[in-house]
Amino acid sequence: MYDVAILGAGPVGIALALLLAQQTARPERILLLANDRQPAGAPANSPDPRTLALNHGSRVLLEPLNAWPASAADIHTVHVSQKGRLGRTLIQASELHVPRLGSVLTYTDLHASLSQALDTSRITVRHGPSARVEAQDSNGVTVLQGDQRYQAALAVRADGLPEHAITATQGQQAILTLARATLPRLGWAWERFTRSGPLALLPHPAGPAVHAVVWCLPAEEAQRIVHLDDEHFSAELTRHFGTRLGRLEVMGSRTSFPLAPAHAPQLRDGRVMAIGNAAQTLHPVAGQGLNLGLRDAARLAHGLAPWLQERQSALDDILHDYATARGHDRDLTIQLTGLLPRIFSTQTAVVEHACGAGLLALDLLPALRAPLARHLLQGMRA
Repeated sequence: MYDVAILGAGPVGIALALLLAQQTARPERILLLANDRQPAGAPANSPDPRTLALNHGSRVLLEPLNAWPASAADIHTVHVSQKGRLGRTLIQASELHVPRLGSVLTYTDLHASLSQALDTSRITVRHGPSARVEAQDSNGVTVLQGDQRYQAALAVRADGLPEHAITATQGQQAILTLARATLPRLGWAWERFTRSGPLALLPHPAGPAVHAVVWCLPAEEAQRIVHLDDEHFSAELTRHFGTRLGRLEVMGSRTSFPLAPAHAPQLRDGRVMAIGNAAQTLHPVAGQGLNLGLRDAARLAHGLAPWLQERQSALDDILHDYATARGHDRDLTIQLTGLLPRIFSTQTAVVEHACGAGLLALDLLPALRAPLARHLLQGMRA
């Protein structure tokens, strides 16, 4: 009988396992079930194309776990603007009295550093096909992975998409690639809102002139652009972004995926909890998805600590309190990442001018900017 069975060994699942292991004298009673199946349609041994923007709060969480990668590009300034309209705002690390707003790293590097920390943790890890909850009662949960059954007092889903999800159909796709700027600005990240959708350029650990590109477009337009040759893709990218970084020259391959933000209607089903992507998937604007998932893991581990250590707290009460406490941060982040792409792409002049005025007000009035900046920096960690 395990204390906690974690379904999914992505970054959020591994982080939760490591955090729980710190709270118990018997980390072997934490079970992590890794899905080793290759994603459908993916080439064998293909590198993961994702670049991740982790805020300062996420770095503070991961560093004590010895799970922070050696290679990362720091963000000191975030520049937010709207194409074709006046108004922009800057968010800077210095005004929040932190060494950086966040850092950019590759999914591959982050997963490797988390896995290395896992190897020395004494956590029980089992590899196989995707695990699922088979049954539960008031005493615990039965989890099935292939032909193996495991019993645990609590199961945490940290993989896949939310069950019974509430989906916000975007009709958009995101293009991911790398681009080299001819006039780079060290430590700057850019969020550019266009009528087609948001376009983000992030500093990348591959070099000071290299930027990770997250370009959101209507699906038909995305498919046209993603298949252009390098010269024409670079020209389209530069035209959409503007010339603040000089000319943008695409580097290497490009990939695209549909945007369908979704969230589970509830975080708890009896003795089964959902965190990370199993609880919510977000629009990539502002790069909040993984940061929110790591806050899920941190809050759940903190809540479970008394139960793991002394069994003096009732597990059902802990789970109820967790679901209640996470609601505010989760709802605000879902609303923020859902609203921003919609209001900036209405193609209505009055709304666009209002958005520009809003950006200008944020830039001129630190008291208005501070709450947004702090939420992007660390979210609600209660």
